[in-house]
Amino acid sequence: MKTSSNNITALFALLLMLCLGACDSDNVSNLQLSGDCTIEVLSLDNYEGKVNMATRTVTVNLPETYNTSAMTVTDLQLSEGAVANLQKGQTICMEGVQNIHVTNGDLFLDWMLVAKRDEAKIYSFVINDIYNGIIDQESKSITVYVPGDADITSLVPIVEVSEGAICQPASGVAQDFSQPVVYTVTNGTASAQYTVNVIAISKPKALFVGNASAMSELDPEAKEACSWMLANVEQSLYASFADIEAESIDLSDCKVIWWHFHYDGGVDGHDQFVAKAPYALNAKNQLRSYYENGGAFFLTRYATNLPSFIGATGDDEWTTPNNCWGQNEEGAELCGGPWDFKIYSGQSGHPLWQNLVTGDDPNAVYTTDAGYHITNSTAQYHIGTDWGDYGDHAAWVNRTGATILGVGGDGAVVAWEYPAANGKGGIICIGSGCYDWYSYTLEAGYVEKFHKNIAIITRNAFNHLTK
Repeated sequence: MKTSSNNITALFALLLMLCLGACDSDNVSNLQLSGDCTIEVLSLDNYEGKVNMATRTVTVNLPETYNTSAMTVTDLQLSEGAVANLQKGQTICMEGVQNIHVTNGDLFLDWMLVAKRDEAKIYSFVINDIYNGIIDQESKSITVYVPGDADITSLVPIVEVSEGAICQPASGVAQDFSQPVVYTVTNGTASAQYTVNVIAISKPKALFVGNASAMSELDPEAKEACSWMLANVEQSLYASFADIEAESIDLSDCKVIWWHFHYDGGVDGHDQFVAKAPYALNAKNQLRSYYENGGAFFLTRYATNLPSFIGATGDDEWTTPNNCWGQNEEGAELCGGPWDFKIYSGQSGHPLWQNLVTGDDPNAVYTTDAGYHITNSTAQYHIGTDWGDYGDHAAWVNRTGATILGVGGDGAVVAWEYPAANGKGGIICIGSGCYDWYSYTLEAGYVEKFHKNIAIITRNAFNHLTK
């Protein structure tokens, strides 16, 4: 059978029309496509906005205390032929981001309109990449604790300020901190002066320990935890286990030693702990002496193995956590929602669980949010007659001498305490994989709610152990 050329031509034309329709996007039709949807000028209350074509954002910078609840569009210029859902002379509330829909024929683009007040704040002050300043935004003061042998006449601070702000003295410039130094931050109409006091201490009140010779060399998980402590716990320092072993750190005034031990892939049990943390065991005599003289410990993640080596469990080294695992930081698991563990029966009033951000289950300790990546690094005690050394919770308490504070969904012991007694210090351990400080990335749209509980729990631990 022969096919006429007219039929072929008609079929080709039909297919071409279908292809053009299939290639159409949400923003473009196949009708009027010659126009442009650009915002060229936009002003609010005569403050001209900055147009960012790449992000399709218009940002209007305003004085520090400007009222944005009712602003007038005093100028609006669009590309030729375009119209918008916003008109010159219109009054809008700019307490949040506004969406502007611009159309031109059958073409359209959405823009964001942002009103941004001038801000002049210091958000981070770190000396020599190690010592974090404690920032009081109310009093505009910054306190930094450094070791007693540090040369405070020549220290280099790295200063993080509000976007667009300028700091003097400049970040990265060495300073003499033998006297208080005033840092001035300016940003448009906003300005602030922060007084920085650097205090050299030979006897820290709290210590974060690790294998690295300096805090800057810690793995990201431990570094994040240590950074929080140095910025939030007064007279706290970082020290290595080698420093402890050499007794180069004076622990006579130290109330709490915190070890947050991360290891990619996990530390599974007694033998692996011995193999992977020999530096800690090299200092166990000094740590045991500190403990027996009333010093307290906060031990998290795989550091929960340590009590069995310093006499907290009656010299029974084989009472280390029996159910351990973990992932690599770069392959950390994505949380689809909040993760949690449970407060143990009768322990809801324990200081560790106070002032937490709560969720649907009042007995749950929620610690993550959707979009957070977690290694789920766990060092817990499996309970049950199916396997392991502990038939039930009573058997675990009898053997370890500890108090259960938190459990997993299957009853595993994930948080516990060796109470201070007979002159020895107290020890709080958290081995739950939910206790996590660092996410290598945060997914788009991430909103922190429950992850704040990690810092709250840690603050509670310090307050409890230093009483």
